[in-house]
Amino acid sequence: FAEAYAREGATVAIADIDLAAAEATAKAIGSAAYAVRLDVTDQSSIEAAVKAVEEKTGGLDVLINNAAIFDLAPIVEITRASYEKLFAVNVAGTLFTLQAAARSMIARGKGGRIINMASQAGRRGEPLVAVYCATKAAVISLTQSAGLDLIKHRINVNGIAPGVVDSDMWDQVDALFAKYENRPKGEKKRLVGEGV
Repeated sequence: FAEAYAREGATVAIADIDLAAAEATAKAIGSAAYAVRLDVTDQSSIEAAVKAVEEKTGGLDVLINNAAIFDLAPIVEITRASYEKLFAVNVAGTLFTLQAAARSMIARGKGGRIINMASQAGRRGEPLVAVYCATKAAVISLTQSAGLDLIKHRINVNGIAPGVVDSDMWDQVDALFAKYENRPKGEKKRLVGEGV
């Protein structure tokens, strides 16, 4: 997303809980990008990140709401700690980052775009992925509600619900699936039509 926006002439804030990683990404993109620390489970961090964008660029036009984590377990093994962590990042993080961005856009008076990353997992249940599926279903519902509410401010809210994205995160997800599927270490799960 960041690279595509930068190619189109946008100034892009790379926001991450790991500031060093955000700085490395911004540096790789070039002068159109800069880094901001953002922990979506901390309201003061969310507000500070939005304020940093306002101060750097004069306002926020587009939010790609992309923070998410993953865990899996059979229903009888799900822990409350895992449940609470996934909902804190994937649902509350999405909602309160969206909220802060929307408040900034409303105050500026120029409208804006908010894009929430959901998942095909939010459209169906999966045997080992009940909590993650539930978080992404919540993201889809929040997106619909926010879109209906914020359009009066000329803020367009949409969601993207991809299937599997072959990335570093998928390698971690695949390792968790392998644990429960008794696959030999290193044998990859098929990427088409399976998993998150």
